[in-house]
Amino acid sequence: MSSLPAVPAAAPSLGGKYLTVILADEAYGISVLKVREIIRIQKITLVPLLPGCVAGVINLRGRVVPIVDLRIKLGLEAGVAERTCIVVVHVSLRGDAVAQMGLIVDAVEEVANLTEGEIEPTPDLGATLHPECILGMAKVKGQVKTLLDIDRLIGAEVVRATARVG
Repeated sequence: MSSLPAVPAAAPSLGGKYLTVILADEAYGISVLKVREIIRIQKITLVPLLPGCVAGVINLRGRVVPIVDLRIKLGLEAGVAERTCIVVVHVSLRGDAVAQMGLIVDAVEEVANLTEGEIEPTPDLGATLHPECILGMAKVKGQVKTLLDIDRLIGAEVVRATARVG
Protein backbone atom coordinates (compact mmCIF):
# COMPACT_ATOMS: atom_id res chain seq x y z
CA MET A 1 0.00 0.00 0.00
CA SER A 2 1.49 3.35 -1.01
CA SER A 3 1.13 6.47 1.04
CA LEU A 4 0.04 9.76 -0.43
CA PRO A 5 2.57 12.60 -0.49
CA ALA A 6 2.11 15.17 2.25
CA VAL A 7 0.15 18.20 1.12
CA PRO A 8 1.31 21.45 2.66
CA ALA A 9 -1.32 23.18 4.75
CA ALA A 10 -2.94 26.15 3.07
CA ALA A 11 -1.96 29.53 4.43
CA PRO A 12 -4.68 30.95 6.65
CA SER A 13 -6.90 33.53 5.02
CA LEU A 14 -6.12 37.08 6.08
CA GLY A 15 -9.51 38.36 5.00
CA GLY A 16 -11.93 39.27 7.78
CA LYS A 17 -12.74 42.02 10.24
CA TYR A 18 -10.05 44.23 11.72
CA LEU A 19 -10.29 46.90 14.39
CA THR A 20 -8.29 49.83 13.09
CA VAL A 21 -6.47 51.97 15.64
CA ILE A 22 -4.43 55.14 15.34
CA LEU A 23 -0.87 55.53 16.61
CA ALA A 24 1.04 58.73 15.83
CA ASP A 25 -1.25 59.55 12.87
CA GLU A 26 -0.80 56.10 11.31
CA ALA A 27 -3.47 53.39 11.12
CA TYR A 28 -2.95 49.79 12.23
CA GLY A 29 -5.33 46.84 12.14
CA ILE A 30 -5.90 44.18 14.81
CA SER A 31 -8.04 41.14 14.05
CA VAL A 32 -11.38 41.55 15.86
CA LEU A 33 -11.08 37.90 16.88
CA LYS A 34 -8.25 39.02 19.20
CA VAL A 35 -10.14 42.00 20.68
CA ARG A 36 -12.04 41.48 23.92
CA GLU A 37 -13.09 45.06 24.66
CA ILE A 38 -12.18 48.72 24.43
CA ILE A 39 -11.96 50.75 27.63
CA ARG A 40 -11.10 54.30 28.61
CA ILE A 41 -7.60 55.05 29.75
CA GLN A 42 -7.33 54.72 33.51
CA LYS A 43 -4.76 54.82 36.25
CA ILE A 44 -2.00 52.34 35.46
CA THR A 45 -0.03 50.89 38.36
CA LEU A 46 3.69 50.85 37.65
CA VAL A 47 5.52 47.57 38.21
CA PRO A 48 9.33 47.65 38.42
CA LEU A 49 11.63 45.57 36.21
CA LEU A 50 9.20 45.05 33.32
CA PRO A 51 10.16 45.62 29.67
CA GLY A 52 10.09 49.29 28.64
CA CYS A 53 6.98 48.91 26.50
CA VAL A 54 4.95 47.62 29.48
CA ALA A 55 3.33 50.64 31.15
CA GLY A 56 2.18 48.61 34.16
CA VAL A 57 -1.06 46.91 35.15
CA ILE A 58 -4.71 47.80 35.72
CA ASN A 59 -7.48 46.22 37.73
CA LEU A 60 -10.12 45.20 35.21
CA ARG A 61 -13.17 43.96 37.12
CA GLY A 62 -11.03 42.23 39.73
CA ARG A 63 -8.44 40.87 37.34
CA VAL A 64 -4.90 42.22 36.99
CA VAL A 65 -4.24 43.00 33.32
CA PRO A 66 -0.78 44.02 32.01
CA ILE A 67 -0.80 47.11 29.79
CA VAL A 68 1.54 47.52 26.80
CA ASP A 69 2.10 50.97 25.30
CA LEU A 70 1.79 50.10 21.63
CA ARG A 71 3.55 53.32 20.60
CA ILE A 72 6.69 52.31 22.50
CA LYS A 73 6.47 48.68 21.33
CA LEU A 74 6.43 49.90 17.73
CA GLY A 75 9.38 52.24 18.30
CA LEU A 76 7.31 55.42 18.17
CA GLU A 77 7.62 58.37 20.54
CA ALA A 78 5.52 57.98 23.70
CA GLY A 79 2.56 60.30 24.03
CA VAL A 80 -1.06 60.67 25.02
CA ALA A 81 -3.74 61.85 22.62
CA GLU A 82 -7.20 63.24 23.29
CA ARG A 83 -8.88 59.90 22.50
CA THR A 84 -6.25 57.60 24.03
CA CYS A 85 -7.81 54.32 25.16
CA ILE A 86 -6.95 50.72 25.97
CA VAL A 87 -7.80 47.84 23.64
CA VAL A 88 -7.95 44.62 25.66
CA VAL A 89 -6.80 41.66 23.57
CA HIS A 90 -6.24 37.94 23.92
CA VAL A 91 -2.65 36.95 23.12
CA SER A 92 -2.15 33.32 22.14
CA LEU A 93 0.80 31.53 23.67
CA ARG A 94 2.26 28.15 22.84
CA GLY A 95 -0.32 25.41 22.96
CA ASP A 96 -3.80 26.51 23.93
CA ALA A 97 -2.78 29.09 26.55
CA VAL A 98 -4.13 32.62 26.18
CA ALA A 99 -3.13 35.75 28.09
CA GLN A 100 -5.16 38.92 28.40
CA MET A 101 -3.26 42.17 27.72
CA GLY A 102 -4.23 45.79 27.28
CA LEU A 103 -2.81 47.89 24.44
CA ILE A 104 -2.62 51.67 24.79
CA VAL A 105 -3.58 53.29 21.47
CA ASP A 106 -4.15 56.94 20.49
CA ALA A 107 -7.64 56.26 19.16
CA VAL A 108 -9.92 53.58 17.81
CA GLU A 109 -10.94 54.29 14.24
CA GLU A 110 -13.36 51.67 12.88
CA VAL A 111 -13.99 48.00 12.20
CA ALA A 112 -13.02 47.29 8.60
CA ASN A 113 -14.17 44.17 6.76
CA LEU A 114 -11.23 43.32 4.50
CA THR A 115 -11.11 40.86 1.63
CA GLU A 116 -8.00 38.92 0.57
CA GLY A 117 -7.73 41.23 -2.45
CA GLU A 118 -7.38 44.29 -0.21
CA ILE A 119 -4.41 42.83 1.68
CA GLU A 120 -0.91 42.70 0.23
CA PRO A 121 2.13 40.89 1.62
CA THR A 122 4.46 42.84 3.85
CA PRO A 123 7.17 44.56 1.79
CA ASP A 124 10.77 44.43 3.00
CA LEU A 125 11.00 47.79 4.72
CA GLY A 126 14.27 47.23 6.54
CA ALA A 127 12.55 48.53 9.69
CA THR A 128 13.15 47.57 13.29
CA LEU A 129 9.70 45.94 13.42
CA HIS A 130 10.18 42.36 12.36
CA PRO A 131 8.16 41.49 9.24
CA GLU A 132 6.72 38.41 10.98
CA CYS A 133 4.87 40.81 13.33
CA ILE A 134 2.95 42.20 10.35
CA LEU A 135 0.22 40.15 8.71
CA GLY A 136 0.08 42.40 5.67
CA MET A 137 -0.72 45.84 4.35
CA ALA A 138 -4.37 46.67 3.69
CA LYS A 139 -5.74 49.22 1.27
CA VAL A 140 -8.84 50.76 2.84
CA LYS A 141 -10.59 53.82 1.40
CA GLY A 142 -7.42 54.97 -0.34
CA GLN A 143 -5.25 54.59 2.77
CA VAL A 144 -2.71 51.93 3.70
CA LYS A 145 -3.13 50.26 7.09
CA THR A 146 -0.59 47.92 8.64
CA LEU A 147 -2.21 44.71 9.93
CA LEU A 148 -0.48 43.56 13.11
CA ASP A 149 0.03 40.00 14.30
CA ILE A 150 -0.63 40.68 18.00
CA ASP A 151 0.55 37.23 19.12
CA ARG A 152 3.99 37.76 17.60
CA LEU A 153 4.19 41.50 18.27
CA ILE A 154 3.54 41.25 21.99
CA GLY A 155 5.77 38.21 22.04
CA ALA A 156 6.46 35.57 24.60
CA GLU A 157 9.06 37.71 26.40
CA VAL A 158 6.48 40.38 27.29
CA VAL A 159 3.94 37.77 28.35
CA ARG A 160 6.54 35.93 30.46
CA ALA A 161 7.73 39.15 32.06
CA THR A 162 4.20 40.16 33.01
CA ALA A 163 3.01 36.68 34.03
CA ARG A 164 4.26 37.11 37.57
CA VAL A 165 2.09 40.19 38.09
CA GLY A 166 -1.01 38.73 36.39
